[in-house]
Amino acid sequence: MFARACLLISLALLAGCATTRQGIALPDIGNWDSRNEVLGDLRAWEFKGRIAVKAGDEGFNGKIHWSQQGDTFNTTVGGPLGMGTVRITGDGRRMVLTDKDGVETTLEDAEVELWYRYGWTIPVASLRYWALGIPDPTMPAETAIDEEGLLTRLQQSSWSVDISRYREGGGQQMPRILTATNPDTRVRMVIDRWAFFDR
Repeated sequence: MFARACLLISLALLAGCATTRQGIALPDIGNWDSRNEVLGDLRAWEFKGRIAVKAGDEGFNGKIHWSQQGDTFNTTVGGPLGMGTVRITGDGRRMVLTDKDGVETTLEDAEVELWYRYGWTIPVASLRYWALGIPDPTMPAETAIDEEGLLTRLQQSSWSVDISRYREGGGQQMPRILTATNPDTRVRMVIDRWAFFDR
């Protein structure tokens, strides 16, 4: 039960669908201001990687794909043996969870209902920005930026986000290892591949 709950919640952290579209190169984003502007305006992108979620003494490791199209995300997570693949789609306010048996559950208020069901929540709307290495522009943030203009640490709401490594994606430096923690939950993502699209 707990492992399944972790799977569903972690979907909101991050994953996407494979695509045959041709990727594009990002424009130069060599400083912090341009990174915020360019990455905040992206409409179509995806990443593929791995995720580990830990809450208390329990947790899981899995594979993750995250696909963003405008305000809509489509995520799949492949969990431990026996858990199968779980899919989640949403727009940051409403989510539809589809389990390995194809059973769908609609969450009208994702953050409130996830907390009610599982005992903690993940700020779904912010994840699309954190994965790109920028703050959610809708709320105050404390940031630490390195000499290359890359985000290394972020504090928003009750979450601390650390980006410990970057790698090339779309011709620019993009987050490779990201860890988000709050008093109850630790989520670690390793992003293996980035792709960006013109629409």
